[in-house]
Amino acid sequence: MEQWHGWDKVSYESDLDHQFADEITSIPGGEKLFSCIQCGTCSGMCPLSTYMDFTPRQIVAMIRAGFRGEVLSSYTTWLCASCYSCTVACPQEIKITEIMYAAKRIALRDGVHPKRFPAQVLAGEFFDGVQRTGRSNEGPLLFRLFLKTKPLKMLGYAGLGLGLFRRGRISAKIESIKRKGELRTLLKTIENEHWVRRSPRSEHKETTK
Repeated sequence: MEQWHGWDKVSYESDLDHQFADEITSIPGGEKLFSCIQCGTCSGMCPLSTYMDFTPRQIVAMIRAGFRGEVLSSYTTWLCASCYSCTVACPQEIKITEIMYAAKRIALRDGVHPKRFPAQVLAGEFFDGVQRTGRSNEGPLLFRLFLKTKPLKMLGYAGLGLGLFRRGRISAKIESIKRKGELRTLLKTIENEHWVRRSPRSEHKETTK
């Protein structure tokens, strides 16, 4: 029998943010957060749950309990593949994928996401690239991804990259659309409409820094 070594960290009631769940439910798709019956169907359906530090079921429970720091700093939300298997199978029709997206947006806003984690860096670089040029330029995107995560590991993929470049599968050319200003206005409008509302506790922390 495996020996239990105790919890990694003790959390106290004063450490919890009970408005955290309100932030999540304020976004479209998060309204049914409190309908969760903790059946575990989402975790069982998730193809990546075995690689997560917390399963989707645990993430939902932790959000409702107020474990803000643990949720936002976890790798779980960034490992979500957006396959929607959890959402389709949920007996309560909870949009768990949208909850994962909301947690990621809050983590980016508050700067508490895992640092140099490939999934998080890729998401940020992809959005920044599209915002700048209106296109997804895969060659420069991959270069920035390796540069911000594991620069030395890029050397190990040099042969593969060269082969893809010769076959025209990857290009160093940066493509761009003409009306980039209109695209940025559109993206800003969507961001303002779907941005997660701050909880009073997080606003207080921001003003007291």
